[in-house]
Amino acid sequence: MAEQRHTLTVITPEQTVTLDVPDGANLRQTLLKAGISPHGTLSRYANCGGRGLCATCGVWIEENEPAPQHWHDRIGAAFGYPRLSCQIDVHAPLTVRLVPNKIMWGKPERARRYRARPVE
Repeated sequence: MAEQRHTLTVITPEQTVTLDVPDGANLRQTLLKAGISPHGTLSRYANCGGRGLCATCGVWIEENEPAPQHWHDRIGAAFGYPRLSCQIDVHAPLTVRLVPNKIMWGKPERARRYRARPVE
C-alpha cells in the first residue's frame, strides 16, 4: 500500500509555499527541513528543540486545525495564541501562517491582532 501524503500550505510574509508531506510528519521538523523557520530571529538559535517547552515555534493554523493535544496549545487556544508547530503532526491537508515579527510573550490582544490578518 502506498504511503499516505498530505498537502501542507505555508504562508510566510514573503510567499506561499506548498509541500507534500507524509502522514504523521511533525510540522516543526517539516518546516525546518524545507528551510522555513517557525521561530523568531533569536529563538531560531535558542529554543527547546521541539519539546513544547519554549513556545517559540508558534504558527497560526488557517485551515483544518487539529484539536490541541499539548497543554500549552489547550491553554493558548483559550487566550488566542498561536499553536506550537512542534506539537502538531500532519494527518490531513493543512494550511499554516507563520507569525511575522514574532511576539513570544505578551498580552492576548497582541496575538489576536496578528490572527486577524486575512488569508491571501
